[in-house]
Amino acid sequence: MTTTHARSGETGETRRAAARPLPSQRVQQFGAGLRGAGAAGGYSRAPWVLGALVCAGWAFAFPLISNLASQRAWGWSAGAGYLLAALCAALLPRGRAASSAGSGAARPIRMAVALALLGAVVVPLVLLLVLGQAQSEVFVVQQSAVRLVHTGSPYLPHPADWTGYTPYLPGMTLFGFPHLVLPAVLGDARIWFLLAFLVCLVLAWRILRGGPLAVPFAAVVASPLVALPAAVSGVDLPMIGGCILALALAGRGNAARAGVVLGLVCALKWTAWPAVPVALLLLLQVGGRRAALRGTLWTGLVGGLLVVPFAVAFPQAMLEQVVRFPLGLSTVRTPAGSPLPGHILAQLGPAGRTASLALFALSGLAVCVWLLVRPPRDARTACDRLALGVALAFLLAPAGRFGYLQLPVLLVLWPRLALRTQRPTGPPVLVASSTDDADAVDSVHARAPEYADHPTGRPDDTDRDHDTHDHDRAAAPAANAARVAPTAPTPSTAGAAARS
Repeated sequence: MTTTHARSGETGETRRAAARPLPSQRVQQFGAGLRGAGAAGGYSRAPWVLGALVCAGWAFAFPLISNLASQRAWGWSAGAGYLLAALCAALLPRGRAASSAGSGAARPIRMAVALALLGAVVVPLVLLLVLGQAQSEVFVVQQSAVRLVHTGSPYLPHPADWTGYTPYLPGMTLFGFPHLVLPAVLGDARIWFLLAFLVCLVLAWRILRGGPLAVPFAAVVASPLVALPAAVSGVDLPMIGGCILALALAGRGNAARAGVVLGLVCALKWTAWPAVPVALLLLLQVGGRRAALRGTLWTGLVGGLLVVPFAVAFPQAMLEQVVRFPLGLSTVRTPAGSPLPGHILAQLGPAGRTASLALFALSGLAVCVWLLVRPPRDARTACDRLALGVALAFLLAPAGRFGYLQLPVLLVLWPRLALRTQRPTGPPVLVASSTDDADAVDSVHARAPEYADHPTGRPDDTDRDHDTHDHDRAAAPAANAARVAPTAPTPSTAGAAARS
C-alpha cells in the first residue's frame, strides 16, 4: 500500500485543479469512452448515442409532417428527451466507484435511458391525458364499451362515417370498461393498453429466462416503436405483448396457458390470428400432439366465448366493420393510407386492388407452406416466422399504416434481447493445471456449488471470502516450496538416467 503526502503550501483547491484533465485529455477520454465499454453487460456508448440521435430525428419529424395534434405534441417532447439522452450517454462520466462488474460504467446508459423514457413516454402521456387528446381509436374503444353496456353490441348498425366504425373484435371492448367506472384520466384506455403490454413483456422475459431486465426493458419502451403509440393510441400494444407471451409459453410446452393467452389475443384483433398456427406447431414440436390439442382447445374455448356470441348476433356489422373496413373493401374508406406497396397497388384501380389482394393471399400461403416444411422448434424461431408472415401481410394489404410494422419488429427484437442476456444455468467448469496445489484445487472444487448458485458466479459471504484468502496465504509457502524443492528420483527415472 502506498501513501501520498501533500506538499507544503498546497491547498485542497490547488490539488483538485491539478487533478483536472486538460482540454486535450478530455477529448481523448471522450473518444475512448465512446469506443470502450460504457454500460452494464459490456455495452459501448457509441450505439446508444447514435440510437438516441436517430430517435430524436424521427421524433422531431412529427411536428413537421403530422396533422394530428397528439403526434405533434409527442414529437416535441420525445425529441427533447432523446437529445438529452444522447448528451448524457456521450458526456456523463462513468463514476469513480466503477466496479469490475461494470456497475459504474452503466451509469451513463441508465441515465440516458431514464431521460428518454421521461421525455418520450411519461411527459407526453401525462400531458395528453390531462388535455384529453388522443387518436381516434382510443375514443372508438371507449365508446364501444359504452355502446355494449347500453345496447348489448359494441358495433353501430349503420355508421355514417369512419368515426362510427369499430374495426376490432369484441375483446377489445374490455379496455374501454375502465372509462365507465374510473375518473377521466385513470379510465383512459391508453393506460390499460400500456399496462397489459408491459405485463406481457415482463412475463415473457421471465419465461425466456432473460438476464437483467431494467435497461433493455426501459430502452424498448422508450423507443419510438413503443413510446409513440403508448402516448397517442396504444390499441395494438396488448395484441403485440400477448403474441410474444403466448409464443414464449408455447416454447416452454405450457399448452394451457399459451392457449388462454392466444384466445384472449385473438379476441382483440383478427390480425393476431396468424399467431395461432405458429404457436400450435411450436407446441407440437415441443410437447407432442397432446400439447398441441390442449392448446387448440383452450384457444378455441377462450376466443370463442368472447367472439362467437357477437358474431352470431351481429354478423353483418362485424363483417363490415371488422373485416372489410380495415382491408379497404367497405363503402367507407379507412383513414389508414400509408404508402405501403399494397396500398399503392390498390390506388391504381380495380385491377390494382385485385393484384394487392392476390399478393396478400399468396404471401400468406407461402408462409404456411414454409411453416409446414420447417416448423419452429423454439420461441425465438416461432417469433421470427410470425414476424415474417404479418410483415408481408401488412405490406401487401390494400390499406395499412407504418405503425402496424411495430408488431413484427417487436416479435423479432424482444426474444433476442432476452436470450442475449440469458444467464448460464450450469455450474462453472473448473480446470486445474499441473502447477496448482492439490489442496487448493480440492478446496475450489468443494466450493464450486456456492459459485454455481450465485447469479454472478461469486458468493457474497464476506466471512467465507476472508477464510479463502487466509487459506491461500497459508498454502502459498508450502506450494512454492514444493515447486522449488528438487524432486526425488523414482526407480524408473533413475534407471533411464543410468542407461543414458
